Amino acid sequence: MKKIFDLKVAAFAATAILLASQATPVVAAEKTLDSIHFLIPGGAGGGWDGTARGTGEALTKSGIVGKTSFENMSGGGGGKAIGFLIENAKSNEGTLMVNSTPIVIRSLTKRFPQSFRDLTMVAGTIGDYAAFVVKKDSPYKSFKDVVDAFSANPKSIAVAGGSVPGGMDHLVAALAFEAAGQDPVKVKYIPYDAGGKAMASLLSGETAMLSTGLSEAIGLADAGEVRILAVTASERVKAAPDAQTLKEQGIDAEFVNWRGFFAAPGISEEKRQQYIKALGAMYDTPEWETVRARNGWVNIYNPGDKFTAFLEDQEKVIGDLMKKLGFL
Repeated sequence: MKKIFDLKVAAFAATAILLASQATPVVAAEKTLDSIHFLIPGGAGGGWDGTARGTGEALTKSGIVGKTSFENMSGGGGGKAIGFLIENAKSNEGTLMVNSTPIVIRSLTKRFPQSFRDLTMVAGTIGDYAAFVVKKDSPYKSFKDVVDAFSANPKSIAVAGGSVPGGMDHLVAALAFEAAGQDPVKVKYIPYDAGGKAMASLLSGETAMLSTGLSEAIGLADAGEVRILAVTASERVKAAPDAQTLKEQGIDAEFVNWRGFFAAPGISEEKRQQYIKALGAMYDTPEWETVRARNGWVNIYNPGDKFTAFLEDQEKVIGDLMKKLGFL
């Protein structure tokens, strides 16, 4: 199973990197939209929250969008916000909802009845590597230390994550342990609603390690609150130069989580194109580069129908991985 699993993971990561290399940024222009309201399907401090607010910061500071507002709507692993946007589509033409790989995972596992096909596809915008994080005073100095402890007693390693069991944070942890020669089904995963709550569980000592997005880990690591044991990139990330990759530690696994934006179903094509133009223009601005570099994100601009095709392909790849691991 390991070889097949590694090949699928490598193919998924390679697809995201290829899309990044093929991106064609739109030349920044005058103001494209007066306002955007961002709907965030999780709480403060998570990857969705950071992506929406960072995008809004770049769009307004660069002058592409006049003003932005933000609404956190936690619940159902993102399902509450998706349902709200669909049910209230007519009054939310000015809303963009941020989401990421979990919208594919949770529809596959039937955690909620909707899928990305029930929304208007706008654009994939970034990739965020995953990271494995421990408290600053943790006895684990490397991911290999965690693997050794897991090998001796899998129940001794409680892994926190900001997604449901079988969700992305769970899958990434399973990926890493499987690549290290361990049984991924034995991973003791503790789910929290959004990354901020999962991070709090780590800092309080409720869990031994956190599986999260790299951008969520960088701030606390810089403040000395946590240590990043490993990142799932192919090489070290400039925003976290001291954090080793899994590959540096002899574990052959990579992963990149896309994040992007969806609009309510039934919006006009003119409005959708305005959103696509605004997000595309953002890439050429210094304001966006400041946000991107600060968070260690990878640029993946994947607009409109290309976004749909990418997610359909990801749905197949991730579905195959989840079946191999017994999550489906």
